[in-house]
Amino acid sequence: MLSAELERGAGRLRYTVSGRNHGPPLLLLHPLGAGLEVWQPQLAELEQRFRVLRMDLRGHGGSTLADGAPAPCTMADLLDDACAVLDRLDIARAHWCGLSLGGAIALQAAVTAPQRVRRLVLADTAASFPPRELWDERIASVLGGGMEPLIEPILQRWFTAPFAAASPDTVETVRVMLRATQPRGYAEACDALRGFDLTARLGEVRAPTLVIAGAQDVSTPTERALELVDGIVGAELEVLDAAHLSNVEQPADFTAALVRHLAD
Repeated sequence: MLSAELERGAGRLRYTVSGRNHGPPLLLLHPLGAGLEVWQPQLAELEQRFRVLRMDLRGHGGSTLADGAPAPCTMADLLDDACAVLDRLDIARAHWCGLSLGGAIALQAAVTAPQRVRRLVLADTAASFPPRELWDERIASVLGGGMEPLIEPILQRWFTAPFAAASPDTVETVRVMLRATQPRGYAEACDALRGFDLTARLGEVRAPTLVIAGAQDVSTPTERALELVDGIVGAELEVLDAAHLSNVEQPADFTAALVRHLAD
């Protein structure tokens, strides 16, 4: 596996490349507050088939931010970061799979940079994330008190209670991931989610699309997944028995659905 960094105006991005050197490129984008390690449950299977690209979004995981105060951030900015990593690797087009915030970035790519997208997987995500007041509160909280006050409420949304009780080591791994997120990076990503709304442009998506939803996801309920399926021509829906972090809670089913879609 190659692990490298890319200098950008907003900071330094960490990314990894693994799997088949000449396989179809597959870019995996993580949720808000997580990091590229969140895709670990999928790696063994995906690396047999694809050239797997993962990255830490700005201010997350091993990606750092340039010095300064929190700056305005849009989904287009986060998409530019992802495209810069692809450009560094001389990849013109890739499959894009994103979960939650990562799904929003992938959707942004499908709408505004369709030439970069082969097939699209939108997991536990939506075309918009209202209300704005929710993000105002999150931004104020993380800038005022850091990540720690947010972590337990996030974990309660990300996993069902039975899974959390049965898999404490997995939950602890995700807790550590959340704790490593830079408060400013979290706040700027919240700013991007606050201003994101592609609802009226879903009909512009041309990439073959799979939407994955968690049946017990309170952050992006199945109704939001249905909005994506209804708006994107030909999109298919897979509902898993999981909360928000469906790739971790139901790794085998998530991976099977992903591979099936990308192999079509």
